[in-house]
Amino acid sequence: MVDSELSAMLAGDEHHWWYRGRRRVLRAVLAGVALECGTELLDAGCGSGRMLDELAAYGRPVGVDISPDAVAAARARGHRDVALAAVEELPFAGARFGLVTCLDVLEHTPDDRRTLRELRRVTRPGGHLLVTVPAYPLLWSRQDEVNRHYRRYQRRTLLAAAVAAGWAPVHTTYFNTLLLAPAAVVRLATRHTAASTDRSDLDRTPRSLDTVLEMPMRVEATLLRHGLRLPAGLSLLALLRNEAPGWNAAAPDQCARSSSRAAVPIHSSSCSAQNARVCAPG
Repeated sequence: MVDSELSAMLAGDEHHWWYRGRRRVLRAVLAGVALECGTELLDAGCGSGRMLDELAAYGRPVGVDISPDAVAAARARGHRDVALAAVEELPFAGARFGLVTCLDVLEHTPDDRRTLRELRRVTRPGGHLLVTVPAYPLLWSRQDEVNRHYRRYQRRTLLAAAVAAGWAPVHTTYFNTLLLAPAAVVRLATRHTAASTDRSDLDRTPRSLDTVLEMPMRVEATLLRHGLRLPAGLSLLALLRNEAPGWNAAAPDQCARSSSRAAVPIHSSSCSAQNARVCAPG
């Protein structure tokens, strides 16, 4: 991404309503994922390291980012296990991580299937990948160009890339649903205007509105925690599993058929209850 967008991201990911709301959505999904105590977790494209703070509640977080400024910011937060690397060429042995997150990164890579294969390589059998991407090619705008995106996704295109890379879909959902309509109007109306600059979308809303604008995703996180799937939204999320050989790729998204069941925390003598999770949907 351009320097202005990276600077906005590094400066705003702690307080900006979008990042705060996305973290709520991610926590709701992670509440249904079974993780072994002490497992290593990778944030591929870790940015400032704020998500590493979240992952520390589930195991030992590791980060990579292609930006030296981002790596420096993550290390400054106290995360020393952060490497300068591209997500297509990770500097790790295979089958190392129990959980990998790749949050609004996949769309920045020229070959998303190659990226997904590399993320699978470093994930343990039975481990998970949690990925988020921008939704709907129709909403392509100047901001996608500023961010140096290669694509926006529909559910079927994201799942097609994931399955081709060997992942088994567990659960998919759109999110940031309530703001889809107004955001779509703005993007479509300004798509061809020459006045568009490299100003980040993150700078278009005043900080005083962060709490208000985050509220819709608070509601969405609650719905997702109860196993529901949102049918539309500005962003798309997929929870994928690295299955053992023999998984039936003809029956993807098995979790969606049983998504009415909520994730149920389990207790463990060797872990705190908050770190022990069971994936009800699959």
